[in-house]
Amino acid sequence: MTSYPHFGFEITHRAPTSRARIGRLKTPHGTIDTPNFIFCGTKATVKSVLTKDVKEAGTDIILANTYHLMLQPGADIVERMGGLHKFMNWDGPMLTDSGGYQIFSLGYGSVSEEVKGRSKRFDGKALLNISEEGAAFRSYIDGQKVYLTPEKVMEIQRKLGPDLVVQLDECTPFHAERDYTARAMAMSRRWGERCLTEFMSHNDGKQAVYGTVSGGVYEDLRIESAQSNAERDYFAVAIADCLGETKEHMYEVVAFTMPHVHPDRPVHLLGIGGIGDILTQVRQGIDTFDCVTPTRIARHGWALKKGAEKERINLRNAMYRENADPIDDDCECHTCQNYSTAYLHHMFKAKEFLGMQLVTIHNIHTMNRLMREVRAAILNDTLDTLHKEWCPDAKCG
Repeated sequence: MTSYPHFGFEITHRAPTSRARIGRLKTPHGTIDTPNFIFCGTKATVKSVLTKDVKEAGTDIILANTYHLMLQPGADIVERMGGLHKFMNWDGPMLTDSGGYQIFSLGYGSVSEEVKGRSKRFDGKALLNISEEGAAFRSYIDGQKVYLTPEKVMEIQRKLGPDLVVQLDECTPFHAERDYTARAMAMSRRWGERCLTEFMSHNDGKQAVYGTVSGGVYEDLRIESAQSNAERDYFAVAIADCLGETKEHMYEVVAFTMPHVHPDRPVHLLGIGGIGDILTQVRQGIDTFDCVTPTRIARHGWALKKGAEKERINLRNAMYRENADPIDDDCECHTCQNYSTAYLHHMFKAKEFLGMQLVTIHNIHTMNRLMREVRAAILNDTLDTLHKEWCPDAKCG
């Protein structure tokens, strides 16, 4: 059995009318309450804000991306600089994802939202090959050939030094046929076993590993993957792979997967973080979420707001040109306490970077407020009421 002496997960409350639960996730850098949201610091930065801002906005945990950091600045440099926590001045819990989604993006031509800013110095075919050994691709920075194997992924994450690490897997597109998805799931399972072996050979108690549950949109494959995952010595579960083409597909996939995951391990839903999605998926027992959306849309003038149509408002709209109100009268974030929407509108029209920073702070604070209210609603069995408060619009989820 793999030992995780400095980690733990305690479920402190279960909702009587759903699978929703409240827990305490313990790591060497602190304990967080769940359900919780993990903010994306993909390249060792939550874009446009200081880690001080992130913490002051109520954040408990962040993540960084193995794929991007292995290419730049490189895991060896991060290790020599004292690991990610010291490198980016963050002293709380941290997770790194495996790079599996980036393999998917490179392979199927859907430009990943994570790599929109990639260099134009290399425009050739990025993914070269996916095999039992791993994935071969060319760096988007300089075109050099790079190999990503299960063992290499665990080595890179060990050098980066987060608390929580994720096995390498292959993410399939929603339109992949069942036979292809089954082969990819089986290979991801074998990759996971290799990741565990590599992890255990260097386990010093400082990290814990998530095993992924894959199988695309196919119920029997998801069940098989979840059961296999539960039999292995992972600390936690990451629901990965394609979740379908629509929200309805995603909700269905999670619903038929969750009854089969290990009941006592923390469960993370990779890459999902819409307000309506969170309010829906906590009912299935999801403990943590991550998504780039809250901070990305902030940089384009979109502010999250409780009760807003489609979860957000567009500060670039002319209706805010002379509006003296804050984004949200009930919000206690630094932005809402000190700046009007007229000022924020001006910042974006003038293309001032400060606007991006201020709205990012607001969106981070709002997501953390959401998760606090979610935990309280689970405890009081009032999730339905909370869902209507945050998402009165049917399009919200």
